[in-house]
Amino acid sequence: MSDVDLSNLSWDEWDERINPPPAVTDFDRVVETAISRRGFLGGLLVFGSGAAALGTGLLSPSAALASTSRFAFKPIPIATDGTVHVPEGYTWKPLAKWGQPLFSGVSDLDHATGGDLASSDKVFGENTDGMEAFLVGGRQVIAINHEYVNEKVNLPKNEKGMPTSADDVVKLQNLQGVTVMEIAEGDDGWSIVLDSPYNRRIHHRTPMKLTGPAAGHDLVKTDLDPTGMEVLGTLNNCGSGKTPWGTYLTCEENFNGYFGSTVADAKLPGDYKRYGIAAEGRYAYEKFDERFDVSKHPNEPRRHGYVVEIDPSKPDSTPLKHTALGRIKHENAACVVARDGRVVVYMGDDERGEFLYRWVSNGVYVPGGDTSTLLVDGTLSVAKFAEDGNGEWLALTPESTGMSAAEIAVFTRMAASKVGATTMDRPEWVAVSPVAAEAYCCLTNNSRRGTLTDDGKPRGNAGGDVMAVGGPNPRAKNEYGQIVRWYPADEDHTAGGFKWDLYVMAGNPVVHKDAYAGSGNINEGNMFNSPDGMMIDSTGLIWIQTDGEDTNEGEFAGQGNNQMLAGDPATGRIERFLTGPKGSEVTGLTWSADRRTMFVGIQHPDAPFPDGEGKLPRSTVIAIKRDDNALVG
Repeated sequence: MSDVDLSNLSWDEWDERINPPPAVTDFDRVVETAISRRGFLGGLLVFGSGAAALGTGLLSPSAALASTSRFAFKPIPIATDGTVHVPEGYTWKPLAKWGQPLFSGVSDLDHATGGDLASSDKVFGENTDGMEAFLVGGRQVIAINHEYVNEKVNLPKNEKGMPTSADDVVKLQNLQGVTVMEIAEGDDGWSIVLDSPYNRRIHHRTPMKLTGPAAGHDLVKTDLDPTGMEVLGTLNNCGSGKTPWGTYLTCEENFNGYFGSTVADAKLPGDYKRYGIAAEGRYAYEKFDERFDVSKHPNEPRRHGYVVEIDPSKPDSTPLKHTALGRIKHENAACVVARDGRVVVYMGDDERGEFLYRWVSNGVYVPGGDTSTLLVDGTLSVAKFAEDGNGEWLALTPESTGMSAAEIAVFTRMAASKVGATTMDRPEWVAVSPVAAEAYCCLTNNSRRGTLTDDGKPRGNAGGDVMAVGGPNPRAKNEYGQIVRWYPADEDHTAGGFKWDLYVMAGNPVVHKDAYAGSGNINEGNMFNSPDGMMIDSTGLIWIQTDGEDTNEGEFAGQGNNQMLAGDPATGRIERFLTGPKGSEVTGLTWSADRRTMFVGIQHPDAPFPDGEGKLPRSTVIAIKRDDNALVG
């Protein structure tokens, strides 16, 4: 298998390679069942934040879309070119590009070499993703994830971009993780403040501490860390979150691809399959960094896949890996303070057929008080959705799962399967409304939903849980995705129950006239696929970012490049605000302290964005402003 060019694989393609699906049979019957399901596109698809009482007084799509628009921009068309487009009256400029220095004396990116090892931990990292802005002592500080590397771009002189030495591996490790940096606005726009005391790179070799029930347990002890308390690095940092006390939450997603075995026929632990850990690593780390060789250190993968807390105001602080929040392929961590002061964190597990989770602290948040136990002591639950629009949170406890607290923390997916959680269409970003008691989750797509194996059995997730069509996942072989919304009982985010509906189902009304055309608020002018990133601004508008197919052909004809759209939850209306360059994912969103600048991430663009012909493509964070300097969220 080593002759395959791994550098061209997306994470979804990597998953397909590690866990290939059986052939699908009788697909037409499955689809017919999906689109004829009673209630589909009916009572469970509603528009308006007051629609928790499902089935009564619901707005029709036509009535909703006729409402007055709250969008302060003229929607833009799709694009298929290699740059960013924003509406008339708005301007964008780069803030930070991969390889850009954080400190003086460091050169900008050398496009011939992809940068050198010596400076790789002193520059803005690769593949920007989730981000959050903080006001620290009157200074604007931003923390930004660097999800993974593009080997051919970062090691352009290497065949297929693969590492050939320990130095290559260290360089790649340095380019991933998190950047914390101070930024400032001047006459020519926003820029990095070189040599700020807050500037910091956190990467695959940064020392961290484990907290929670798995800390110190035998499951996470290794020869390199016999205490099971200290971990090097945070891996595959995807989405993010911000705590009420001003710390940054970075979320480890596809950590499995970094591990491999130097022994081809090594017997791997049984739990590896559920998390996609295989003998062949995506980046060949295991060949040059023993820590990633599972034949020698089988517990090392169990020390990754967590939510990591970073204090941007204290550059010398040690990041904390919170095992109590579960070990999954975390997308992001959306925090909200409940009515009684307890802290609630919503989290999605981004893999087909995995689950949506909620953490509720036992302690309460008191501004200026002790926050050290709020992500350590509490209850982790998983969502179960009923067909009738109701749902409940199922607590993951030793009593409900038959597992110890440490086992629940390390083998969270297995615990969720034991209590009968609802398999979802890849739960990605969760966003909680600041103006209403409701939350949203992007279910980006699931090509295996409702399909059958060769022997005619329903297709399941990696743990064997069936991915049946229904509830918040109403379409078989779902290539387009949807956004589910829930309303906690009694407007209390700690409540055990909730009501749910679908805010939108993405689709293509040009290609399809059935359920795959999308919901009533999708039309030829705003259609998209694969909702991924999502944030809700201070006014309650939902900003939706996509990471899907940009071929603009076949099922995706007319959908153009990946994009960012604005949605109004009060009406269901959705309009396109931004299009990214060809090949890119639009991901990560935050605002300046005065809300007059919007920062957006452009991940893995095709060349030559943004530097021009003959240059390497550079993942970039851009700053968007209105020309009249008015608020943008």
